[in-house]
Amino acid sequence: MTFSEALKANTRDTHNDVDETVMSKQPFASHENYGKFLQAQHEFHETLRPMFADKTLNESLAGLAERGRADRVIHDMKDLNVEALTDAPARPVVDGCERLGWIYCAEGSNVGAAILYRHAGKIELDEEKGASHLAAHEDGRMRHWRAFKDQLDELSLTDDEKAEALKGADNAFAYFKSVLDVAFK
Repeated sequence: MTFSEALKANTRDTHNDVDETVMSKQPFASHENYGKFLQAQHEFHETLRPMFADKTLNESLAGLAERGRADRVIHDMKDLNVEALTDAPARPVVDGCERLGWIYCAEGSNVGAAILYRHAGKIELDEEKGASHLAAHEDGRMRHWRAFKDQLDELSLTDDEKAEALKGADNAFAYFKSVLDVAFK
């Protein structure tokens, strides 16, 4: 099993739980609900910002810095006059190989964002207004995703480092679920 396959298998349950939680909050029922979703996205992507900017990670994962979506989330929030959460849970400090799991979670969410982007269109949001962070990469979602998975699979990691990354992926999903719950309380 490749590293990316192990990440997928390990996070299947937590990933499904987050997907169900997102849709149960009905983020596309209104601009107000979507604003709450943006607040959760903001917290998540701001937690990831230093990982996408990390020099060492960028040496291992070419183009990583350009993959981050934190600035696009902020742009979308400005489009809709959405403020950041004031009572968000503390952002975790993530280091070591655990960061690979967080980045895997974020990059994988871009594939699922295709469905969310279509839903956003139903409330008149798109790449130009309010949903730029959900828009497809210019290379296409699947090509972009496969290239990222190939990079992960080419990393030379010890079993302990892989275990740390698996833990990180689960922690990333759990954190996003926690900020969703705060945003939609």
